[in-house]
Amino acid sequence: MMLSYAELLMIPLPTQAAENEDAVSQKAAASAPRLNSSAAEQNGAAGSKSEVDPSAPLSAAASGYWKDVVVAEQVGAKVDTGGDAAEVSSSPVDSKNMGPGPLAGPNVMNVIVVASECAPFCKTGGLGDVVGALPKALARRGHRVMVVIPKYGDYAEARDLGVRKRYKVAGQDSEVSYFHSYIDGVDFVFLEAPPFRHRHNDIYGGERPDVLKRMILFCKAAVEVPWYAPCGGTIYGDGNLVFIANDWHTALLPVYLKAYYRDNGLMQYTRSVLVIHNIAHQGRGPVDDFNIMDLPAHYIDHFKLHDPLGGEHNNVFAAGLKMADRVVTVSHGYMWELKTTEGGWGLHDIINQNDWKLDGIVNGIDTAEWNPAVDVHLHSDDYTNYTRDTLDTGKRQCKAALQRELGLQVRDGVPLIGFIGRLDHQKGVDIIAAAMPWIAQQDVQLVMLGTGRPDLEDMLRRFEGEHRDKVRGWVGFSVRMAHRITAGADVLLMPSLFEPCGLNQLYAMAYGTVPVVHAVGGLRDTVAPFDPFGGTGLGWTFDRADAGRMIDALGHCLNTYWNYKESWRGLQVRGMSQDLSWDHAAELYENVLVKAKYQW
Repeated sequence: MMLSYAELLMIPLPTQAAENEDAVSQKAAASAPRLNSSAAEQNGAAGSKSEVDPSAPLSAAASGYWKDVVVAEQVGAKVDTGGDAAEVSSSPVDSKNMGPGPLAGPNVMNVIVVASECAPFCKTGGLGDVVGALPKALARRGHRVMVVIPKYGDYAEARDLGVRKRYKVAGQDSEVSYFHSYIDGVDFVFLEAPPFRHRHNDIYGGERPDVLKRMILFCKAAVEVPWYAPCGGTIYGDGNLVFIANDWHTALLPVYLKAYYRDNGLMQYTRSVLVIHNIAHQGRGPVDDFNIMDLPAHYIDHFKLHDPLGGEHNNVFAAGLKMADRVVTVSHGYMWELKTTEGGWGLHDIINQNDWKLDGIVNGIDTAEWNPAVDVHLHSDDYTNYTRDTLDTGKRQCKAALQRELGLQVRDGVPLIGFIGRLDHQKGVDIIAAAMPWIAQQDVQLVMLGTGRPDLEDMLRRFEGEHRDKVRGWVGFSVRMAHRITAGADVLLMPSLFEPCGLNQLYAMAYGTVPVVHAVGGLRDTVAPFDPFGGTGLGWTFDRADAGRMIDALGHCLNTYWNYKESWRGLQVRGMSQDLSWDHAAELYENVLVKAKYQW
């Protein structure tokens, strides 16, 4: 006998917490989603009351694979499914200080940003910076915003919510604990589980299958966070909700949202946006990887991909791109490159097929951290803070301090060139190596900071040994030194072979440091070539990843530094005059969220 969907929803999901009949557990059951009676209620103001049925937790009958996915137990958590985002926050609001209303106006939404890293808690690169800054900018526009990341270590800010849930991955149960902190208007939810522990310094380390299992567990738990994380005593629910997933590590989230919920009539008005920071990493593996993802059998068609490099394989990013409601790339230039055979890394066909839902948005920078006027790393050792008005004296002082700290001759008239980045093929370090004989013949100083391939680390040490009077190679990474190089250098060199967005060139321009970049991806978008006749532009670009082309661009740059001081200062001032903050980027992201909201 066929049951109606309403009857299916009345069949309870078997859980280990079924025997726990205290009031807290009853509230946890009440927070589970069911089909809503009114689309208008779901599509209303952010945080609108989610339709829930206390007697109907998630339905196992609607899809048999759920029984191995969700095993819920909630301990001591305060849950309230009501409330409106305009009235509910995760910290008390002083009504006397309320402004004229949110910048987002009627577009205020509940936003959950899900990522594998987030500064300052855990960071390996630009992704961590983005996830640490974008949510705060969205919150400033009036959205209720949460960030969900794994809890890799002991974070002093994290407070245990008392929520426990169990998930099964590849036949093994893992208990996930929920921790919370409220910082700068944003809810940070940390998911702790045995596979995440003690990985703070190696968050992507381990064998490929183990990394995949960690990401499966993370995405399974993250998609349920709006129902089980009572931030400020109130869950987010599925009212006016959008997830922002980032790179392949969380590309499974849009897939689980559709397979577990939307295919079964649940969370119909919840949307997902997938952000491509670097498409080179895709979660590739053998087709058998699909078997541990706990998805309906027909979903394998979304994962299975054939290309000349990988042959037939399982591709997590491919499935996420297909399932997400909208896709964002971190620059317009990178969006264009992804559609090409060379730039799409095997996913160009999927990108082109989904071109209608793509947007390119250049990252911003955190002006509380990267701002020469307030930079805390310039408070000591004879460095100084400076602004556009004090550029001449301030930058000169920082340059002298950097030269002294690194043991270089203190000379104001010699151009100081900086490089900051991973020591790998992508960042174009090999191009700098090929150009080193020419650089060594110039009256310049070169400082390179980075870590990565052992052979390139040895190369930095060798350069310093061979050119002790003008080259310094700092092997390793130091946040303080990165700030000080950015402030003290005259020129920043970025010969990246590909660069989805790039942040260092943005930091450089904010500090009055002139960039010389390979015109790819976000570098092309953000560094307008200098026009000496029109007095416009922000730096120099070269159109091919070639030492000769880089030397030409750098030569023109040095000539302007030495012989055209007024033009040089114009470049610095134009760079510092830009609004590079996240506030502008957040407004563009908001436009994407609205597109997703009304997309069917």
